[in-house]
Amino acid sequence: MKAVGARLPRYDGVGHATGRTAFVDDIRAHGTLWAKALRSPHDYATITRLDTTAAENMPGVRAVITHADVPLLEYGHLSALGIPADEPLLAKDEVRYKGQPIALVAAETTEQAADAVAAIEVDFAPKTPLFDVRKAFDADVSQPHHWGTVYPHFEESMDRRQIRKGSIEKAFDDADKIISGVYRPAAIEQMPIETQVCLSVPEPDGRFTIYSCTQALYFSMGVVAAHMQIPLNRLKFVGGTVGGGFGGKVDTATETVCTLLAQRSGRPVKWRWTREEEFLCSSTRAPWHMEIIDAVTDDGWILGRKMLTLHDAGAYARFSPYGVTKHSFHHTGAYTIPNLHFDGYVVFTNRVPTTAMRGYGVTSVSFAVESHMSRVAEELGIDPFELRLKNANRIGDTSPNGIAYTDPSTVDVLHAISEATGNELAPGYAAASRQRRAGEWLPDHLLAQISDTEVH
Repeated sequence: MKAVGARLPRYDGVGHATGRTAFVDDIRAHGTLWAKALRSPHDYATITRLDTTAAENMPGVRAVITHADVPLLEYGHLSALGIPADEPLLAKDEVRYKGQPIALVAAETTEQAADAVAAIEVDFAPKTPLFDVRKAFDADVSQPHHWGTVYPHFEESMDRRQIRKGSIEKAFDDADKIISGVYRPAAIEQMPIETQVCLSVPEPDGRFTIYSCTQALYFSMGVVAAHMQIPLNRLKFVGGTVGGGFGGKVDTATETVCTLLAQRSGRPVKWRWTREEEFLCSSTRAPWHMEIIDAVTDDGWILGRKMLTLHDAGAYARFSPYGVTKHSFHHTGAYTIPNLHFDGYVVFTNRVPTTAMRGYGVTSVSFAVESHMSRVAEELGIDPFELRLKNANRIGDTSPNGIAYTDPSTVDVLHAISEATGNELAPGYAAASRQRRAGEWLPDHLLAQISDTEVH
């Protein structure tokens, strides 16, 4: 408890405040080449021709790589967990989002690298892109992914993350009111101060020293080793100063291509994304489409919730199955609802692939749940604090995936907010605690539902 409530100095505060912190882009290596990428100008298209001959002969160019130069082209961000890979490091036969990298050039200067990229000859046959997750289930919709429009590899080859708890039919039969809402938070760019950047240095002993802004050093090391099909002990990762991440630098895209270019050229290679590339091509927080239908009583008990979530993964899966899984386990928020029917889909579109940002999968559903709780309170004419306190998680209640709560803080937090905002609670609600539900605080039939519900 030495840290709780104490004013502790940040270990990196002085360096940041005085400008002495060394970020990845501050690292210099003798003889460094600069990388630039040929990126797709189309949202969705077949690559009909790719010729790098002219670029390879441009002044200052020391290496050019395409998909043919990657030993293992597809290695998924969740491959280590047995999730099938679906995204090529460099596009091979088609591009699925605007900005997808197709080829990389390493040259003596950034200007020479950019000129060489412009000299690469590439032809496309554009296809109809999909941008709206709500159209993913239409019969005539464009298929943005070789798996179709939705991710099909949840347990038992299911195409959704599914939760069934209690009897949603009985909850709706017993309800006094059915209250629904649709919530659609949009994509957000994490906006790091330092863009995606990497420097890969080939060492005389055949190893590579990689200076990376990744948020997950050992994870990124495994990704590079897998793509290059080399042992981990040939890689040394140097990081620690991310330069702003917030989740957007978990799946960094620079380390492997820089190392491939360094291997090809025998020189250090740095790839620094422009701010335009960061905005247009880096992973964003995903857009979500969430539909909530609650079965409620006139006095404010939430008997059941039916929820549909469409998560926009963009062009490839990356971490989206994990994000939807977290999302599903939190879809009741800080409240106990005995009867649940949840379906969550990872939907593919031709947007840039999406990734983590500040509470991946949970922030979005928290926004939806709290917005919906306020809607329920308004329609029932109940104080929003009292509605929340009535349905707040207590010790012994169970989460959507069947985990018993041992120390929930919902009641304490609501009391603190109520006090801080000058909201006066009725005596019964002011005296509420996190302890197990008993007596008149919960009707017997609901108490039995909460303790005996089955989860699927």
